[in-house]
Amino acid sequence: MAIPPALSDCDSIALASGGLDSSTVLAIAKDQGYRPLPLAFRYGQRHEVELECVTRVAEALELPEPLILDLPYSAIGGSALLGEGEIPPEPGDGAQNRDHIPSTYVPARNLVFLSLAVAAAEARGVRDIWIGVNSLDYSGYPDCRPEFLESFLRTIHLGTRDGSGADQQGEPYWRLQAPLAQMSKADIVLKATELNFDLSLTHSCYAPTEDGSACGICDSCGLRKRGFEEAGVEDPTRYAENG
Repeated sequence: MAIPPALSDCDSIALASGGLDSSTVLAIAKDQGYRPLPLAFRYGQRHEVELECVTRVAEALELPEPLILDLPYSAIGGSALLGEGEIPPEPGDGAQNRDHIPSTYVPARNLVFLSLAVAAAEARGVRDIWIGVNSLDYSGYPDCRPEFLESFLRTIHLGTRDGSGADQQGEPYWRLQAPLAQMSKADIVLKATELNFDLSLTHSCYAPTEDGSACGICDSCGLRKRGFEEAGVEDPTRYAENG
């Protein structure tokens, strides 16, 4: 089956959630001369409002219409983000100081997302995959760590047509682009500001209210708030009154 023109007009694939990190990655990719296809997922997440943000961000950056795939995580379970229990508030000493994997971890999520990104890339004949993992995620989410990305990159060179067929004496075929890997949230806010990207288009909250306001209490809201504060940039986020 031919690839629809609206989905083939790209030179790379970018995992996109509509959040601060992945949206800044889209802005970075465009600034570097790339035209990534934003790839997002509807997987039963409580904060599905983020998908509306993905579309707005893509439009603002004049990127291709996002490809949004449905995944059966509601049948898999195993995460507070899927409605299994309450979303926990940010720890008193901050999410970046966690010494355990939080209940908002979704089983193998980045492994699944990246695998589908590679499939979409291979189908379109492109080799770059963009992902918005950053330094503050390492403590709580094992699928955000550099070791995971390095291992995944080795695996896709072994398990894909394009990767396994590449000249192993030359440059490896697949490239994982993680420009935020060593950045703090403040660094990310400053980078987006430097690129004149409108961060009011993004959404980070795990437990938004019915009107779409951010709770201001969860880990993700805490990290976002602190990022704007440390960057000295006004936070455009609409928080709930109790947040």
